[in-house]
Amino acid sequence: MNRKDFLHNSLIIGGASILPANSLLAASISDGGIDKLADANGIFIQQTLPYAENFLEPYMDAETLHLHYTFHHGGAVKAANKDLQMIRRSLDENNLETVDFWTKKLAFHFSSHILHSIFWTNLSNKQSAPTGDLLKRIEKNFGSYDKLKLLIASTSKNVDGNGWGILGYQPYSNSLTILQCENHEKLTQWGVIPLLVIDVWEHAYYLKYKNKRADFVDALFNIINWDNAAQRLDIALKLK
Repeated sequence: MNRKDFLHNSLIIGGASILPANSLLAASISDGGIDKLADANGIFIQQTLPYAENFLEPYMDAETLHLHYTFHHGGAVKAANKDLQMIRRSLDENNLETVDFWTKKLAFHFSSHILHSIFWTNLSNKQSAPTGDLLKRIEKNFGSYDKLKLLIASTSKNVDGNGWGILGYQPYSNSLTILQCENHEKLTQWGVIPLLVIDVWEHAYYLKYKNKRADFVDALFNIINWDNAAQRLDIALKLK
């Protein structure tokens, strides 16, 4: 198989097939909601926020949320569609000289779309804590909820440059894991399904918290929606 044939077979165009078969988001595409990342034609789409822009105040201000959702997340969706278009054009024109550039761009922009879509549902306007099976797994894998908070907070605060702290489910080891993701796609683990993500790109906090990333991460624990993380775990376990 030559490079063109390989790319043609690997380029994912269908809506749900844009993600790995065992992915939480692939399953939720058919269910609708904010996790629906692409339409029936494989065009990336941005769903409406599940709450008003002032819903997360005072911990996340309305202006920051508006700019973040509209221009940073929205910009990634538009860019990912362009990346797909350019890859397809390269294949149609039998010109693969720039395809590596566009595949790297797609990894960056589509990963941003995925993580932001999870991020919005991971937040609520009230404080909560993990319960049930999620709590049991947290205690098994990290010792306690307090230790998990320390770990994911430290991991998020210490990302080099821009990126994310991620609590995920690793199906291959049937365990929870903490990832430190640079940008949107670097330092990931194959197969990990994100349950909770913490955005530490400067655009997520700079208007309110200035350069105090640590204060922003600490504040997020007042509005983390642990019920949403638990729902994501339940779906991930069913897919295993």
